Amino acid sequence: MASHRRPKQPSRTRVTVLTATAAAAVALSSQAAHADPKPTKNEVKAKVDRLYHEAGAATEQYNGAKEKQEKLEKQISAIQDKVARGQEELNQLRSGLGSLAAAQYRSGGIDPSVQLFLSSDPDSFLDQASALDQLTAKQTESLSKVQEKQRALAQQRKEAQDKLGDLASVRKTLGEKKKQQQTKLAEARQLLNTLTEAERAKIRQDEDRASRAANTRVSLGNEVPASGLGAAALNAAATRIGKPYVSTATGPNSFDCSGLTMWAYAQAGVNITRTTYTQVNQGHRIGVSQLAPGDLVFFNGNEHVGLYAGNGQVLHAPYPGAYVRYESMSTIGSIYAAVRI
Repeated sequence: MASHRRPKQPSRTRVTVLTATAAAAVALSSQAAHADPKPTKNEVKAKVDRLYHEAGAATEQYNGAKEKQEKLEKQISAIQDKVARGQEELNQLRSGLGSLAAAQYRSGGIDPSVQLFLSSDPDSFLDQASALDQLTAKQTESLSKVQEKQRALAQQRKEAQDKLGDLASVRKTLGEKKKQQQTKLAEARQLLNTLTEAERAKIRQDEDRASRAANTRVSLGNEVPASGLGAAALNAAATRIGKPYVSTATGPNSFDCSGLTMWAYAQAGVNITRTTYTQVNQGHRIGVSQLAPGDLVFFNGNEHVGLYAGNGQVLHAPYPGAYVRYESMSTIGSIYAAVRI
């Protein structure tokens, strides 16, 4: 005989769980549909380049603060040496003043008219009195020197104290810029790590290809340097092609951007300053149309510098992870200024 048993109804608890699971699945599907797509290789490269530029700017600011720190430390040391010598001179003056006072006391501390009355030899007394007057004049002169030296020492101590305050401020700036630089570089590395190894390799290949093309354009340009100095600096920098960019480095085996230009001109026999912010004020400004090989070109609000190599190309140390190379000015950024040393 066939069974007519009614099918078992699902429990209320089971229905609730199934409903919640289905709702969660729908929500996840909806989120996935609206999630931001993974950035492309080119988008990542653009963001990384921006972070590298920002890290480069922080490096130049760090370099400027470091240069100021070293200058202040030398000035403070010189002032402290001067104060030490001045204190020694003051001690000698005070000692001399004490000797004069003792000599005056030994010459007699009673009224001169009484001394004359009591003296058995008036001529001898008058000689002593004359010597006493000379002693008093010398004592007055010594006292004046002591007071002058005290004022000078007080001024020098204040100057040293002011510079120590400046030094503390500069050291604080150094720490801030170092932290800012490291943060930007860490962000760039994190972004690069979102790419596959093949994508990272493709970026490197593209950069190498662009550098070779820039090298070819430099050769084809065949532009004449404006001076032997510029030619010598550019030739020196060309010997560093392939050397790595390292923040704060000034050669000869690694460089940051202004470290390379400073090193190159040093090889040509000219000392230029350390940072983009000071190098831009050396030599004289020229228009972009006047650029000749060896001139300095500053980019992106004066945060980067390279040597003009001819035919629209520069030789520079680009950013962390890259190497000294030729590159088209159009790919680096906006030109801030051009300078001929």
